[in-house]
This record gives sequence, C-alpha cells and structure tokens, in this order.
Amino acid sequence: MKRIDHVAVVVSDLEAALAFYRDALHLEVMSIQRLPEQGVRAAFLSAGESTIELLEPVDPETGVARFLEKHGEGVHHICFEVENIAAAIRQLQAGGAEITGEIGEGAHGKVAFVHPRSAHGVLIELQQETPGPGKEKTKENVDD
Repeated sequence: MKRIDHVAVVVSDLEAALAFYRDALHLEVMSIQRLPEQGVRAAFLSAGESTIELLEPVDPETGVARFLEKHGEGVHHICFEVENIAAAIRQLQAGGAEITGEIGEGAHGKVAFVHPRSAHGVLIELQQETPGPGKEKTKENVDD
C-alpha cells in the first residue's frame, strides 16, 4: 500500500453535496465524471495529498445505489493506491482476504475491492493508477 488515495462518500444529490464540500469546506473540484460501468456520477475533490470522492448513483441496480438505500448517505469506502494491483490482491488473498469480483477499470486506473467482511466492516478499494489520456486528475469536467 503506497498511501490512502481517497475516501468515497455516497450522496443522494451530487450538487447538494458539492455545495458543502466545495463551497463550505473550500475543497477544489478536480473533476466530475460519469462512470457508467459503476452506475455513478463521481466528483473528485482535492484534500491535500488525498482526495474525497463523492458518489451519486445513477443506476438503481448498482451496489452504490443499494448501499445508499440501505445505509443512507455516508462513507462508502477507503481507497489505497498500490504499485501493482495483481500482486496486492495475491498478497491479501494469501492472508485470507476476500476480493469481490475481478479487477476493473476505475476513474483513474485499475481497481479491485476487498469485501467488508475481510476488513472489519469497511469496503476497501485498491487502485493502480494508469497514467495517460483521460486518467490524469485534472480540473476538467467530463460529465457530459
């Protein structure tokens, strides 16, 4: 694990959440993206060396939407940046951790998730950043 990359917060209304995180806390919006594979709109805000990710479900059939329905708004997961996602998964599985699903494509690279049962009730995301077009953390709004 290199560092905490971001903490994700599920919200029911992204614009209302931005009114607090951007306007009241004065966190800079880095990007707002639609992530169709995950069924969310995501806003990334700079918080020093880390990021706050606000997740608004746009597809009621996704895990994020079910989380919001069951638990309401709040912290959804903690994301750790890793150098090599496949090696990190192997190491975690060797220690008994349950990985949910396969390695997928996230907003900034390859991602995988550790089931909350393995992490004392916390969903953990692993992220291996992939530099290149569309992967950089920028102020560009790509939510079209």
